[in-house]
Amino acid sequence: MKKLVFASVLFMSVFFAHAQQVSINVNIGTPPNWGPQGNDDSRYYYLPDIDVYYDVNQSVFIYESNGKWTRDKKLPANCRQYDLYSGYKVVLNDYKGDTPYKYHTKHRASYPKGYQGKPQKNRGEKPKGNNGNSKGNNKGKENNNSKQQSANKDHDHSNGKKH
Repeated sequence: MKKLVFASVLFMSVFFAHAQQVSINVNIGTPPNWGPQGNDDSRYYYLPDIDVYYDVNQSVFIYESNGKWTRDKKLPANCRQYDLYSGYKVVLNDYKGDTPYKYHTKHRASYPKGYQGKPQKNRGEKPKGNNGNSKGNNKGKENNNSKQQSANKDHDHSNGKKH
């Protein structure tokens, strides 16, 4: 009988230890400072100005490149001057899974370039001399207007061109 009790206690200890490990591994990632305040439980943002998703859990941008969806720590080259702190972020609260682009056509139609929903505050302050997607070598929208306009021109939804 003692052996049975001991085996049960041992089994339950292993089971609960494993269950705790699983919950640690499934925790949501930390949203970036440029992310919208009050949405810490959301996994994806859609950035309509540049037609890019951001995966909070994996800390990667998701964008279409040469007809394939790409995950990268950096924005695509033609969007690197984009100011993540100033741009609008659509929080996708209703999506679960690993492919937010499954509804890309709907997202582009619902949130076109220039879309502005409810006012947003960022989670953190914008670093001086940084647009949020580099190590401080960019000045953001204020000093990169021509580059921003050029990047926007390269990403014109009306002609069907994709990154």
